[in-house]
Amino acid sequence: MKIEALGSFEEQVMLGVLRTGDDAYGMAIRRELEEVGGRDVAIGAIYATLDRLEAKGLVSSSRGRGTGARRMFEVTPEGLRALAETRAARERLWKGVKLTEFGWSG
Repeated sequence: MKIEALGSFEEQVMLGVLRTGDDAYGMAIRRELEEVGGRDVAIGAIYATLDRLEAKGLVSSSRGRGTGARRMFEVTPEGLRALAETRAARERLWKGVKLTEFGWSG
């Protein structure tokens, strides 16, 4: 089965799920992306992306226990494969590109 390449934000959200581990709920993922990625992210964008990823079978969710239980997320085996393929494609595209040849001096 061919896996569709992930969009940049989808990739970031899935990495946020992996990085937060057993604490992978919406606000924790948002905080992780803000702290590590340095970008302000709306919680609605996180949940919309998680819902889309779940519909694609790349993440799954379940409710924790107790009153007001959080919706917890995990990356599925298909999601891990999509992340690996997206990373490999990105690395192939970057191979041989030297930004200094285009005037970047950063």
